[in-house]
Amino acid sequence: MKFPAIALAALSLLAGCVEVSEPQQPPSQPAPATTSGGFDANRAARNFVTVVNRVEPVAESECRARLPRANCDFLIVVDDRRGQPPNAYQTEDRSGRPVIAFTLALIADARNQDELAFILGHEAAHHIKEHIPRTRESATFGAVLLGTLVGVGGGGDAAVEAASRVGAGIGARRFSKEFELEADALGTIIAKRAGYDPVRGAAFFNRIPDPGDAFLGSHPPNASRIETVRRTAAGL
Repeated sequence: MKFPAIALAALSLLAGCVEVSEPQQPPSQPAPATTSGGFDANRAARNFVTVVNRVEPVAESECRARLPRANCDFLIVVDDRRGQPPNAYQTEDRSGRPVIAFTLALIADARNQDELAFILGHEAAHHIKEHIPRTRESATFGAVLLGTLVGVGGGGDAAVEAASRVGAGIGARRFSKEFELEADALGTIIAKRAGYDPVRGAAFFNRIPDPGDAFLGSHPPNASRIETVRRTAAGL
C-alpha cells in the first residue's frame, strides 16, 4: 500500500527540547483528507509534533519513576527513508539513549492523534520495560544452550556455530509476544495520562495484518492486543 509523501524532510525531533506551537484542536482530531483524496501533509506533520510534545514528557516521567537510574531522555525521530512501510520502532544509540523512530508512511497512515499517541507510548514502554536488554539476554542464553548441546552431541565447529545462530533467534523470540503485550499495557497508561484515548488509538490494529498465534511469532494476535488495551484502560 502506497502513501503520499509528507513534507517532513527536516523534521527530526529532539523530544522535550523542541518548541512548537500546538494547534488549537482536540487531541483526537484526525488528519483530514485533501481535496484530491490524499492526506493533508501539513496537518499530519502538526498532529505528529503535537503528540510528541504531549506524550514524551509523560513517557519520561513514567520512565524516571520506574527506572530511576536509566536514561529516560527519549529522542523521537522521523525515519524519512523512501519506501519504508508504516512502522515505528524503539532502539538505543551508542550512548544508551532511547530512540523512537516513526516512518513517514506511519505518520501519513495514522487517522488521528490518539493512534500516534498510543504507538508512541507503546514504543516508549519497550524501553521502560527494558525489553532490549532482556531480549539480548534471552538470545545469548538460546545461543549458548543450543550450541552447547550440539557440541556435546559431537557436532563440529561449523555445526556448533550454526546451532548457536538458530538458538539466538529462538531465544530472541521467546518472550517477544509477552513483551508486546507488556508494551501495549504500559503504552495505554502513558497515552491516557497524556490526555489521549488509547482504546481509540488501538483501533490501528484493525487495519494491519493479523499475525495470528504463530509458533515463535514475534507479535501476538491483534485481538489480544486490543483486549489488553481495553482492559488496562478500564482499570484506569
